Amino acid sequence: MSVMLFQYFLIGVLFLAATFYVGRVFWRAFFSPGTTGCAKGCGGACGTIDVDRLQRTIEAAALKAEPLPSK
Repeated sequence: MSVMLFQYFLIGVLFLAATFYVGRVFWRAFFSPGTTGCAKGCGGACGTIDVDRLQRTIEAAALKAEPLPSK
């Protein structure tokens, strides 16, 4: 009987740990005010887009492109 209680206790602890982990990931992804970027938690800037830099890159690529030959 004590082995069965230990198994139930172990399953309960694992369930609570998994619930805490999933809740923490969810919280950090949507509600954490101090973090920027995506939910990976790496601190990278994958969630921010620099529109001005992107526009400059597009314009520079357009200037480098050769015009199509006309027939």
